[in-house]
Amino acid sequence: MISIYETEEITSLRNMATKFAMEKLAPGYQSREKSAKFEPELIHEMGSLGLIAPELPEKFGGLGVGSIYSGVIIEELSRGDFNFGYISLLASLNGHILATYAHPDLAEEWLPKLISGEIMLAIALTEPKGGSDAASLGLKMVRDGDHYVLNGEKTSISAADQAAATIVFARTGKQEDKARGVSAILVPMNLEGISTTRFDDLGQHAIGRGSIFFDDVRVPVKNLLGDENKGFHQVMQGFDFSRSLIGLQCIGIAQQSLDETWQHVAEHKAFGKPLASFQGVSHQLAAFDTKIQAARLLSMHALWLKDQGLDHTAEAAMTKWWLPLLAYETIHCCLLMHGHYGYSKELPFEQRLRDVLGLQIGDGTANIMKTIIARERAGRDVVGN
Repeated sequence: MISIYETEEITSLRNMATKFAMEKLAPGYQSREKSAKFEPELIHEMGSLGLIAPELPEKFGGLGVGSIYSGVIIEELSRGDFNFGYISLLASLNGHILATYAHPDLAEEWLPKLISGEIMLAIALTEPKGGSDAASLGLKMVRDGDHYVLNGEKTSISAADQAAATIVFARTGKQEDKARGVSAILVPMNLEGISTTRFDDLGQHAIGRGSIFFDDVRVPVKNLLGDENKGFHQVMQGFDFSRSLIGLQCIGIAQQSLDETWQHVAEHKAFGKPLASFQGVSHQLAAFDTKIQAARLLSMHALWLKDQGLDHTAEAAMTKWWLPLLAYETIHCCLLMHGHYGYSKELPFEQRLRDVLGLQIGDGTANIMKTIIARERAGRDVVGN
């Protein structure tokens, strides 16, 4: 969908991503729901086409372009398969963190493999006793010579059993230090003492979500990301980027559902007339079409602010709370417009509905996002923590 942020180069990239999504991803969307896994060859092909983290520096294999490029790619990939959109999103979030805070040798070891689609990386923040209250982390990370030793559990981690490595937030300071005592470290998932589980979730089966257990896991000190005890404030800045991308992931699947439904109501008849001729049908779709256009521009604006080096925390939080909700409401409407056929598993609406629902929870709930917006607008001293 062309916008004021679109250039000829971005349009060309969008067209390529759309072609890949429709030809390679869409046909297998529902089968991946059953197999609960991705095809590695498709991830490799994404990488070869430059569809994974193109904003990362060329020296690591990226294209060195703006963040808007990633947003365009994720929206189009999500049209074909919502979960494949999340692969690209995870790569951009984790790639940004590594490129910014990792030791150069560590970045050179992992980033080319991530961008090429050879591996996936996960990010582990949430714990059993704290999701939104991320500054109260309890997983311990203790220095022992040239290594850190990790003990504890992370939970609700996307791709926990598929990632080659995970960026883990752990406590290196005292519990009362809260966010000031948290560090981030890259942990290869093949290290001794790591085990994972996978949850039986409502949706997003191809990605999967589960727990990671650390039992005296030794990680080299060189894998530390940012400064010790400052990882939370340093690394968490990347979440403004990912929240904007999540918005476009949700817009992609909503726009595809809406496009299919416009076609359906134009072609199918009731009482001798096309469904679209009834205002009770067309006006509902027109309203969602309007909201999706506005929501896309909000996400693109947040990415544009990032590329200009400007603060975009509030705008990113706006996209994160509103767009997953809007996508869910849009897909729900589209399902109903298809009648009893839309309710069946022959069409993808029910799966899309389940897949997109998870992002009303993951990566920050709506109320947390609204609190972030309030802090940005009225000030943290007024709103509180």
